[in-house]
Amino acid sequence: MLARFEEMGFDLSQFVPALLRPPSQTFRINTLKGSREQVLKSLSLLEPEPVGWNDLVFRIKDRQKLGNLLEHFLGLIYAQDASSTIPVTVLDPQPDEEILDMAAAPGSKATQIAAAMANTGLLVANDVSPKRIPSLTANLDRSGVLNTVVTRLPGQAYGHIAAERFDRVLIDAPCSSEGTLSRSFRALEIWSKSAIKRLSATQRNLIMSAYYSLKPGGVMVYSTCTFAPEENEGTVSHLLDKFPDAIVEPTDLEGLNSQPGFSEWRGEEFNPAVKNILRLFPHEHDGEGFCVARISKPN
Repeated sequence: MLARFEEMGFDLSQFVPALLRPPSQTFRINTLKGSREQVLKSLSLLEPEPVGWNDLVFRIKDRQKLGNLLEHFLGLIYAQDASSTIPVTVLDPQPDEEILDMAAAPGSKATQIAAAMANTGLLVANDVSPKRIPSLTANLDRSGVLNTVVTRLPGQAYGHIAAERFDRVLIDAPCSSEGTLSRSFRALEIWSKSAIKRLSATQRNLIMSAYYSLKPGGVMVYSTCTFAPEENEGTVSHLLDKFPDAIVEPTDLEGLNSQPGFSEWRGEEFNPAVKNILRLFPHEHDGEGFCVARISKPN
């Protein structure tokens, strides 16, 4: 893993300590349960600071565990890493739309989508794992979500059973989780070159299914919490090979220090459009490692 990081051009003396250092705690205000002003007043002793690119996401300097707060128990806030809130911010859900969250458990992003939709329209929160469904439904319930149907299907099925159905699709794909090492060393237990190869094959099937299920004129976001180019630029490039008219839109979030996608990796040239992918690295950004691509389907 370290050899690959070095090959990506990272200075390991800066990158590795940042990767293992827990970022500042962040939370998202859940407007389905309370107003921004009410929640900030309730949490004023924590001195929340806005992240800049989303006016409902805040950092705290205190190391108090946010999940233990009454406000979290009541669903007024959702304890969530800053990076994890970016895919839905980029997706920009709107009221009265039909939206698919293809790999929704445990519900961080599904609850964020539902709040942005103001509990209108229809959100399909899908996850293939039966073990993860209880955490998804519990978080939806705690957050006061009412517009959501939970399904348990392989994400690959949606391109067939719901072709051109959704206004927006989020695919926060299963990945090698390299960007989450500050939270858990589980990524080290599952990580291998063969795992990256296997996961990238799954991701390519999922991104194709997501694009098929998107209405003409619709928008999808593909995101991972890994640095592996095979799982990020390689997956998006695969979609562009199959659908050259798909558009990878540039994204620019205020106050967010990000890098563009890699143009090539180990001799493989990617589609030039992957430069519009948003890459977040822990030595440059106070949050976990993430990769986000906003893709639109022409009318």
